[in-house]
Amino acid sequence: MNDWFAQAMALPVPKGHVRLWRLGQSGFLLRGAGATVCLDPFLSDMPGRVARSIVAAADMEGVDVFFGSHDHPDHIDKAAWQTLGRKNPGAVFIVPGLLRERLAQETGLPVERFLGLEDGRTLRVGDLRFTGVASAHEFLDARDGRFPYMGCVLEMEGTRLYHPGDTCLYEGLAEKLRCAGPLDAMLLPINGRDGARYQSGILGNMTFQEAADLAGLLCPRLAVPTHYDMFQGNLEDPENFTRYLRAKYPKQRFWIGKIGEYTTLPEGSGLDG
Repeated sequence: MNDWFAQAMALPVPKGHVRLWRLGQSGFLLRGAGATVCLDPFLSDMPGRVARSIVAAADMEGVDVFFGSHDHPDHIDKAAWQTLGRKNPGAVFIVPGLLRERLAQETGLPVERFLGLEDGRTLRVGDLRFTGVASAHEFLDARDGRFPYMGCVLEMEGTRLYHPGDTCLYEGLAEKLRCAGPLDAMLLPINGRDGARYQSGILGNMTFQEAADLAGLLCPRLAVPTHYDMFQGNLEDPENFTRYLRAKYPKQRFWIGKIGEYTTLPEGSGLDG
């Protein structure tokens, strides 16, 4: 087993807390006292990738849930999911319900291992709760009321975390998140968007200002910038996000972890390493 991953899995997690490790791009590993969850892990080598994965799919064992927000390789890494499914035979894979059957076929995993998440609906996996929050990757792209880009509010060990994957702001997003309840953490993409990237096929996200304003509006215990470090031409400096937060929302706490580092939720628990 990879040394970093083995250490992460061996680190004790007190009941009522969640350890949150940063994997790069929008990828995170979360561990509570009773479950381990992996959000949007991007593990495969790819041309143009700036930051290499700190762990191989073959070295990840003991994960209970893999969450994939949408069918782009830096969020649903289908080549890695084949291996992850084999190494974690009891794990389930949560994906947008619209994509469930196709992704099962393309990964070669049994469709019974896939759970489809829908906007506003909640899935329970043991003591975990995943509530779907549609994401707008430039557009919402609704298809008969279903969405190919699906974030979630994850409730785990009494903490509540928002993970959108990729999203721009859209009317109603803040209200959906308010209805989910007070948030302990928001994982917010900050790389932005522009016409040149869109024309080249790179779909955009919130700017760092928009992400900071959403955090300032909803006041999570911790704001975490994401999606800024993986591909040339689609990067952002997370310090821009934090400088904007400090200037406009000085009471808002934030965390910028290097790849492989962790923090502990709820923030301020005194358990950070």
